[in-house]
Amino acid sequence: MVRRRSDQPRSGCAINAAVEVIGDRWSLLVLRDVMFGNRRHFRVLQERSEEAIASNILADRLRRLVAGGLLTRAQAGRGRRAEYSLTEAAIQLVPVMAALGQWGARHRPTTPSLRVRAELLADGGPDLWDDFMAELRAEHLGTPLPPRSGPTTAERLAAAYTAALALETGERQGNDDTARPT
Repeated sequence: MVRRRSDQPRSGCAINAAVEVIGDRWSLLVLRDVMFGNRRHFRVLQERSEEAIASNILADRLRRLVAGGLLTRAQAGRGRRAEYSLTEAAIQLVPVMAALGQWGARHRPTTPSLRVRAELLADGGPDLWDDFMAELRAEHLGTPLPPRSGPTTAERLAAAYTAALALETGERQGNDDTARPT
């Protein structure tokens, strides 16, 4: 029996090779939180997880993503927290994340506040994705950011989320108020 090395995919199929690195239940969500939420420390990733990821699962996925070349882990000095950064390979997943978000918004139940970034990325298309990837490269890889005017893509995504969340919260409060007897 021939054994394959653990760092080699099960087959030469490109889809299989990708799925082996990012195809489990949590890896894309961890990358999403680093990419779109700028959550770069273990505790922040765990505490702000929309899906309530368990600490043992998060630790495992972070190790796998580092081993798979999608994240780097800066060595933390005494009393400091380890910081995770996206690699170029992870940054190049922005179009994939945009496509997944667009598909999810079209075909699955979602909330307005958690759907709005997917809609903004879908509407912005490849030009917006390129801008966002340049911003991520500057933040995570230290490459210079090209000059631009106006808000960054990250700022636009954050503002859209904040506005949708405020509207959603206001609607919930409004609905609660109307349900109370006077």
